[in-house]
Amino acid sequence: MSKTKKTRIRIAQPWITEHEIQYVNDAVKNGWGNHSSDYIKKLEKEFSSLHKTQYAVATSSCTGATHMALKAMGIGSGDEVILPEITWASCPSAVIYTGAKPVFVDVKENTWCIDPKKILEAITPKTKVIMPVHVYGNVCEMDEIMKIADRFDLKVIEDAAEALGSEYKDQKVGSIGDCGVFSFHGTKMATSGEGGIFITNNKKLFDDFNILHDQGRIPEEEKFFYPHKLGYKYKISNLQAAIACAQIERLEELVNKKNQIFYWYKNLLQDINFIDMNHQQEYVKNSYWMPTIVFDKSVNINRDDLMKYLDKKGIDSRPFFYPLSSLPMFKKVKKNNISYSLSNRGIYLPSAFYLSKEDINYIVEAIKEYLFDKPLRV
Repeated sequence: MSKTKKTRIRIAQPWITEHEIQYVNDAVKNGWGNHSSDYIKKLEKEFSSLHKTQYAVATSSCTGATHMALKAMGIGSGDEVILPEITWASCPSAVIYTGAKPVFVDVKENTWCIDPKKILEAITPKTKVIMPVHVYGNVCEMDEIMKIADRFDLKVIEDAAEALGSEYKDQKVGSIGDCGVFSFHGTKMATSGEGGIFITNNKKLFDDFNILHDQGRIPEEEKFFYPHKLGYKYKISNLQAAIACAQIERLEELVNKKNQIFYWYKNLLQDINFIDMNHQQEYVKNSYWMPTIVFDKSVNINRDDLMKYLDKKGIDSRPFFYPLSSLPMFKKVKKNNISYSLSNRGIYLPSAFYLSKEDINYIVEAIKEYLFDKPLRV
């Protein structure tokens, strides 16, 4: 295949319809004064209803939601938070903001999510929180994780930033731990451009989170500008919430399109026996937010070289997350072998909502051209 795609194929792009535009126009025209939080309240109500939780608080980002969740749990200097090697850097960043220490543990080979057995090995008297991350739409083994948390009296912050719409044993991810956090970044399943949300069934955790979210003001204080403690400014705007509301109301449609894109890839790549894609356990519903391929260890493929080849063909791609402990600001955890191996062998592929079957055909043809027009060392 010698031709290059005339219109570049993007890794991600939201699906905006007249429904989102109508809500935003309404927020622009009418969402001020006494109505300045109407869409924020609507988003929180609809999101908590969707996840069957009692409480939800919309935020400016998932990172902010995670930071405040940790602070609301009382996490600080001297504490440890266990999280997977394979996730985005915002997870340990939020831990470090509190003064606590992130502890990186290895992931499972099939799900790419945190390994409960490795959690057990990492627990110390300083451990206070487990933060499972449902990476790329894949789902963590939540029953095992919750049993460990109960046994050692630990809190669980469920990071579902990349897995909105995924389910574990008929429960929405994010609703199983003590709390869940989600992202509305422009690349995510549902977007507000930038944004996030926190959910929980724990009233005390919700109340403490809300005080921090309101810059330290408490509900019973009658004086207007009188906070009782240091809080944070992680607010979402009514305009952003308007977009997110419309997206959440269309969530089933969005998840169905992501599934369609994933299975177009899977069907076209199924004849290549040295490629694995996103895993779905029999008791899990994977939203397939980001179609990801991992090459078998027995095949010598230069992941970065493949990405450069796709780039020349007008196709975006991204590398599998680097292990967190491989980053310059952290100390390498050499025993996390699976994470280090996966990182070198994986890329994720375009899944923008506008992609057609013809686009996916073009991408797969480019991958196969790269793989089979040059000798593979097996």
